[in-house]
Amino acid sequence: MKRKVFIATVGIVALAAGGLYWRGYFQSPTTQEAAGAPGGRSGAGGSGRRNMVVPVLVEAVKTADVPVYLDGVGTVRAYKTVTVQPQVGGRLVSVNFKEGQDVFKGDILARIDPVTYQAAYDQAVAKKAMNEAILENARRDLERYTGLAKSDYASKQQADTQRAAVAQAEAQVRQDQAAVDSAKANLDYTTIIAPIDGRTGIRQVDEGNLVTSSDAAGIVVITQLKPISVLFTLPETKVSDVASAASVRSIPVTASIGSQTLDQGILDVIDNQVDQTTGTVKMKATFENLAGRLWPGQFVNVRLLLKTLANATVVPAAAVQQGSIGSYVYVLQDDSTVKLTKVALTQQDEVQAVIAKGVMPGERVITSGFANLQDRSRVNVSEEKSPQTSEEPTARRPRRASSAEQTRVP
Repeated sequence: MKRKVFIATVGIVALAAGGLYWRGYFQSPTTQEAAGAPGGRSGAGGSGRRNMVVPVLVEAVKTADVPVYLDGVGTVRAYKTVTVQPQVGGRLVSVNFKEGQDVFKGDILARIDPVTYQAAYDQAVAKKAMNEAILENARRDLERYTGLAKSDYASKQQADTQRAAVAQAEAQVRQDQAAVDSAKANLDYTTIIAPIDGRTGIRQVDEGNLVTSSDAAGIVVITQLKPISVLFTLPETKVSDVASAASVRSIPVTASIGSQTLDQGILDVIDNQVDQTTGTVKMKATFENLAGRLWPGQFVNVRLLLKTLANATVVPAAAVQQGSIGSYVYVLQDDSTVKLTKVALTQQDEVQAVIAKGVMPGERVITSGFANLQDRSRVNVSEEKSPQTSEEPTARRPRRASSAEQTRVP
């Protein structure tokens, strides 16, 4: 019984296979081509696809001034960063700022108990006053001894001794003045002021604590956000081009996250050496950051405007395909067929490609329908954009070719 079932199953499979073979063998090439088969019996890329009328979109080749950009990844850094540390020790009696507050140079941030420093200053001032009185008396004695020595009522030795006493008193007064200045500085240090304009961070110590000049954390960190810097890297192969451009003009730099532009600035510094580990060079750009959209420690995409190509030949990026022959486009002919044309690219981005050679302004290139296109294919233009229309901003951009279309070998 099992043997009969097996034989019946084999027979059914054989009949089904024979039917599929007969259907594929005797079906006419015209039917296959009409069904959209890749080549039918005429072989891959045969007349079946060539005779098919392919609906496409086209756009004119045009000339335009095209900016040349260099892209990198950067880190936002504060233009200046200061850790505010006390310069004398003592009890913190007041904190005069709020965390995250914008402060200006000279603003009072905190105060240290000034009692001991005020006493030291007063003592230095008093000592100076005492020695100034001694100096004044010594000068008067010198005048008397000098007059008496001229009349021989006093010896010259007495006059010389008094002159030395005056010089000693003058030196003591100068020493006292230095002590007064030192005491005054220590007293002033009890009032802690902002050394730069910027924004305060999180407070490191609270009112009432004892602070010293050796506290590494300080009281607060102030960062200058306006202006602000962005540190980024570019390949070493581009350094000479950037340096040449920077020697004749200011180079604009744009910072962004994804498609969102944060701010625009100017290239400020090119590092003086190449990083041997990464083969890159560090550069720093300065941004005004008036809107406060750049923040220290933030990672951003950096785009540097190196130069502008004047009157360049450009086509939509979607028109450029890749194959075994390299980059190519399909050019629309007058007889509604297309010609596969190899092109040399100067640069390409997500919107347009700059063509060094291969096509001329005014020619029309295909921007869609590549899956069914080959050299000399007949096409039906569904939509055509003039050079004037293509220059205007539109909500709809030509789609980029799929990976399968870009890797298709013509």
